[in-house]
Amino acid sequence: MGVQVFTAVTGAAWESELVGALDRADHGVTVVRRCVDVPELLAAAATGTGQAALLSAELRRLDGDAVSRLTAAGVAVVGLVEPGDERAAARLRQLGVQHVLPADAAADVIARALREAVAGTPRENRDVADPRAALPALGIPVEETDRPAGRGRVVAVWGPTGAPGRTTVAVGLADESSRLGVSSLLVDADVYGGVIAQLLGLLDDSPGLAGAARQASAGTLDGAALVRLAWAVRPQLRVLTGLARADRWPELRPRAVSAVLEEARRLAELTVVDCGFNLEDDEELSFDTAAPRRNGATLAVLEDADTVLCVSGADPVSLQRSVRALDHLREALPAVEPVVVVNQVRRGPVPGDAQREIAAALERFAGRQVAFFLPADRRATDAALASGRTLAEVAPGSTLRTALRKLAATLAGVPAPARRRGLARERRAG
Repeated sequence: MGVQVFTAVTGAAWESELVGALDRADHGVTVVRRCVDVPELLAAAATGTGQAALLSAELRRLDGDAVSRLTAAGVAVVGLVEPGDERAAARLRQLGVQHVLPADAAADVIARALREAVAGTPRENRDVADPRAALPALGIPVEETDRPAGRGRVVAVWGPTGAPGRTTVAVGLADESSRLGVSSLLVDADVYGGVIAQLLGLLDDSPGLAGAARQASAGTLDGAALVRLAWAVRPQLRVLTGLARADRWPELRPRAVSAVLEEARRLAELTVVDCGFNLEDDEELSFDTAAPRRNGATLAVLEDADTVLCVSGADPVSLQRSVRALDHLREALPAVEPVVVVNQVRRGPVPGDAQREIAAALERFAGRQVAFFLPADRRATDAALASGRTLAEVAPGSTLRTALRKLAATLAGVPAPARRRGLARERRAG
């Protein structure tokens, strides 16, 4: 029978002629179902009776999630566009369609593209209703020497539940890297309570990441659109604000968030993402519908990031939570190797030499070494919170600010300036 194909090009004048041409001659493909829309196409893919889908760029409700679910079910996708419509072709490729042809291509050319697409698509045997199908495929980390020129780094700031200071660290890293001359983008991807907009005195009802994710799902996100959606806080720092309300989390689909980060790599040298804490699999949503996943955005960020920072508090309760969170991370994403950062280090909660005791505890119970210690500086963080500004603006001599600057320089791969020289330059700039 050859390759079994679903079509979803209803409404195009050439659809009937194309299907007839594929069926009349022996091209090695057989059209087994002609679908009228995306839901019908996904339902057909779930039956396991087809190996490829032939669809048009104008197909209503076609988005990146639909293409991802088809691929996860082992169905190869080939797109057709009107001759000369490069914009539609680019949109399909952004949605994840690798094989795109003009609609007036000969039947044998289209059939060959279908066969090649099937040959290059693994049969994962995963139902399209499986929520995991919305996640991008877990790829092999790219070595630094293989990174394309101009491709920026993504740093995910994650940590356990509670208040270990994830957002404070994320804001500080992005701000300090921008002050080191590194173009930076700060992204609020916390689906449970992102507050970056409030911390920086920005409007929290701007489209931000949700708007970027919508455009990514539609295949229309590019660098110019991302610039329009992000706030310009400093010449080298832009901010993509998060959800105005936590109940809007379904807007952050995993594949769309991954597409936003990919575009962010082209816009900024360093992208810092403030993540949610939860890594649970949302098993209550694993029924036979295409259900979204609240924690899918966090998992997608952690998978895509070049560096994952696990931010822990420095008291016994926070350390216990961090040990459990690191164990959960190891189970959920075994390929991710987090960099442990202990925040809010101070005398009192841990007796003796706090840094030494904390390092020994995390190595013993979590098998992780602490890469960075950040001191507690409540006066400076309170001043920053009260004024909606960063530590560098309200407390340039803060010990926490100094530690964050060193961490930012390490992550960005640039030398940290001497303290006095850096402060003098910033005062002159201000």
